[in-house]
Amino acid sequence: MNPYHIFKIVPLSVLQILARFVAWVIVKLPDLSIRRTIRINMALIAPALSELQKKSLTKDIVYHQCLTSIESIKSWAMPPEWSINQIRDVHHQDILLEGFANPNGMLAIVPHLGTWEMMNAWLNQFGSPTIMYKPVDGKYANEFILQGRARLNATLVPTDGSGVKAVFKTLKQGGFSIVLPDHVPDPSGGVIVPFFGIETLTSTLASKLASKTKCALVGLSCIRREDGRGFDIYCYKLDDPALYDRDTKTAAHALNLAMQRMIEDKCSHYMWGYRRFKRIPNLGNPYNADKAVLQAFIQAHYSTDFERTDNDVNDKAKLDNYK
Repeated sequence: MNPYHIFKIVPLSVLQILARFVAWVIVKLPDLSIRRTIRINMALIAPALSELQKKSLTKDIVYHQCLTSIESIKSWAMPPEWSINQIRDVHHQDILLEGFANPNGMLAIVPHLGTWEMMNAWLNQFGSPTIMYKPVDGKYANEFILQGRARLNATLVPTDGSGVKAVFKTLKQGGFSIVLPDHVPDPSGGVIVPFFGIETLTSTLASKLASKTKCALVGLSCIRREDGRGFDIYCYKLDDPALYDRDTKTAAHALNLAMQRMIEDKCSHYMWGYRRFKRIPNLGNPYNADKAVLQAFIQAHYSTDFERTDNDVNDKAKLDNYK
């Protein structure tokens, strides 16, 4: 028996209490890898934050990431109806319905924002999406996730050329797919464009699919309610013409900007514990960089770009809650 199936019988409320305890422990241990990753990400995108702001934001990020992890596991363990029942409100659902009505298909843009796995069952009510899936490490974990997703209407395809062709075919037939475009791709599958103002390797898959099919692009996130009673889904209309540009750098940059706006709305719900900036020109991997080298890079970057454009995160306006 797969040991992960125990999550089916443990109530979500109990699992959330466990996740909060784990988050409390992580916050107390500043040398943990996840804390270091969050600290470096915040230093890269929001260096003007005070120490008090950084401490408050880091605490919230760890809290939400721990809850997201346990909630995702619970959703894989349960039947789709259970996850659907956790959804309370859907904001701007008309944007999603308009996307589904597009004869060129619809591509859902789902960054690592909130508990996206909880949203999968709800989204599968609208049809049978084709979704790319990369096996995770560990036999039992991989079997558990596959079994959870097999309960949905989705068709899972590999993250290779055959999978891309399957998604492309689905869109050409007017169907829909779901992409998490903020993964760090292999160099052959990405371009260097800004994300939160930092030039970094960015996937071109969603941009190429949009350019070739002219499908509708809809941003989606599933955010935990402040009252703790389930989740709300937020739909974002992504209609910037640059998203469909044939130049992959132009399109990828536009997509990064669209995701940035989604993330800025719910900054602490984003998975900042993920090493999104692993490939930065003239720096390499900041998570392995010497502290002095990293600090010099950040100082040089912001001193030469002191006139921040709307392409960059506005520390004061967007993170105002952490003063």
